[in-house]
Amino acid sequence: MTALRTCVFPCAGFGTRFFPATKVIPKEMLPLVDKPILQYGIEEALGSGLDKLIVVMSKGKDAILDHFDRTAELERSLQERKKNDLLSEVETVSTMADLISVRQKEALGLGHAVLQAKDAVGNEPFAVVLPDDVILANEPCLLQMRRVFEETGRPVIALMEVSAAETTRYGIVAGNMLGNRRFHITDMVEKPKVNPPSHYAIIGRYILPPDVFPLLEKTERGAGGEIQLTDALRELVRTGDFYGYVFEGKRYDAGEKLGYLKATVDYALRHPAVGSEFRTYLQSLFGNDVPKNRQN
Repeated sequence: MTALRTCVFPCAGFGTRFFPATKVIPKEMLPLVDKPILQYGIEEALGSGLDKLIVVMSKGKDAILDHFDRTAELERSLQERKKNDLLSEVETVSTMADLISVRQKEALGLGHAVLQAKDAVGNEPFAVVLPDDVILANEPCLLQMRRVFEETGRPVIALMEVSAAETTRYGIVAGNMLGNRRFHITDMVEKPKVNPPSHYAIIGRYILPPDVFPLLEKTERGAGGEIQLTDALRELVRTGDFYGYVFEGKRYDAGEKLGYLKATVDYALRHPAVGSEFRTYLQSLFGNDVPKNRQN
C-alpha cells in the first residue's frame, strides 16, 4: 500500500454566506482569533504526517498562497526593529508548507474541485480537507482517520452523530457500527428528507484512493447542477469495504456565520495569549458559567 502523504484543500468557493466580507477576501482567509481558517486545516494535515499539500483555487484567491509565502520586506522590517517575537511568527507561517496550486476554472461543485487535483495527486491515496469544517481536537482528526486507513487499506470518511432533526442538513451514511468508533458504510444519502438510514453525518474529512478520479470523470451533474463528490463515493462503496470514523473532537461549520462565531469563541477561550482575559470578559456578561474548555 502506497504511503499516505497527500492532502487536497478545495478552496475555490465564492463564500457567498459571508458576503460582503468575502467579496474580495477569500473565505478561507477569514481569521479565527489570529490565524486564517485554512491554516488550521494545514496544521491538521501536517500534524497527521501529510506533507504534499494541494490547494484547489479559483480566480482572485492569490492571498492564500501569499499567506504561506515569504514576505522579505516585512521580515526585514521586523528584524530591524527587533520585533523578534513577531518575526518568529511570520517565519513560522512562511516556512510551514510549500503549497501546490491548481485552478478550478468553473464553479461545478466539490466533486469537480477534487477532480482538478488529479494530476497533482498522481496514482496514490490522498486526503481531502474542507477548510470550512474546523475541528477542535486533542489529536488531529486526520491522524485518527489515518490509523483506520493504514489498518484496512480502504477509504475512510469522518462522521459525527447528529440528532434526527439535523439529518436533513447532511449526507447520512447507511451501514452498521463496528465498534471503536468505526462504521462500515454500505451507502450514503444526501440530505434525506424522510427515513434517514442512520444518525451519522459525513463531515469534511476524507481519505480516498486514486480510483475515485475515474468515477468523478464519469459522474454527471447532480444537485444544483454540480458534480457531487458524494455521487462518486457511492460508486466507490460498491467496489469494496468503505469505512466511516466517528472522530473525537468538536466540529464547527466556519463557512456560515453562526458556526464561525461559535468557533471564534471556543478557540479564543483556549488561546494562550487572550484566553484568560476573554473568559473574564464573558463572565462579566454571563456570570461564572463560562467553562474553562469547550472542546466537547
